[in-house]
Amino acid sequence: MGFVSMKYDFSFKNLMGSEEIRKYFIGDVLGIPPEEIRSVKLVNTFLWKRYFRQKQGILDVLLVLNGDRKVNIELQIKIVKHWDRRILFYLAKMFTEDLLAGEKYGKLKKCISISLLDFRLDDRPEYHSAYMLRDDKGNVFSDMFELHVIELGKELSGEDPMDDWIRLMNAETEEEVDMIRTKNPGVLAAIREIKIMNLGKGLRALYEAHMKEVRDRNSRDEYVWDEGKAEGENEGQRKKLISIVRKMSARNMSPKTIADMLEEDGALVAEICSLLRLPPDCEDDWIGKELKGGHRTL
Repeated sequence: MGFVSMKYDFSFKNLMGSEEIRKYFIGDVLGIPPEEIRSVKLVNTFLWKRYFRQKQGILDVLLVLNGDRKVNIELQIKIVKHWDRRILFYLAKMFTEDLLAGEKYGKLKKCISISLLDFRLDDRPEYHSAYMLRDDKGNVFSDMFELHVIELGKELSGEDPMDDWIRLMNAETEEEVDMIRTKNPGVLAAIREIKIMNLGKGLRALYEAHMKEVRDRNSRDEYVWDEGKAEGENEGQRKKLISIVRKMSARNMSPKTIADMLEEDGALVAEICSLLRLPPDCEDDWIGKELKGGHRTL
């Protein structure tokens, strides 16, 4: 399997399935501080239609922000005819679909459209544009409609919060992902998820099993386990960790990357990687004994 980038439909939707990633992504697009985002709830992506012959809209990702704003996130890789009209169609459907006959207009929610485009709309240097309903003097008529267009192929200025997200969207190899230097928690979480998606089926299954053990271990009340049982558990966990680290190391992943992905102690993972390089074809049991002899535990 080749590198799985964010531009694949399934990987983009998988990333948006993470509440943490959604929160920071939406915040960076709309310029909302993370602490002001209370919820980013995913909802049904099929827009309701009233009549049999009426065209139904299907959105990539649809969510409700803080309970009072609807946000559609669409990833468009290839240019399509009447793209602008299609976006307006979806926006209009989002705006009207919740209002039933006889209900008051005050129930209508603000609707926001976010389009990530892998093609250029024009030759302007701006790659992140926001639109609202304004008059010819720039005065806002209403903020109930808001459109954001992000063109992934334009040169970055280094001044937009979306820059690191765009770099991640454009990454075509794991090396390009590793070159992204960011402190954005959402981008860091997305990088971690992309690395997981690129582990491959077998290694990903091992990873998921390991992370289940990590979660179970963290939620376990240590006081109910006696030392003998805990030691037996530690040995089994140690063997599984060594096996996973061996396979990830064989893919030229650095000890730090492995430790970050597995949420394990960096010094322990680095020691395992060092032991893997010592005798040829050293077995996991031998490495486990060396770790135990050196008083390293999980």
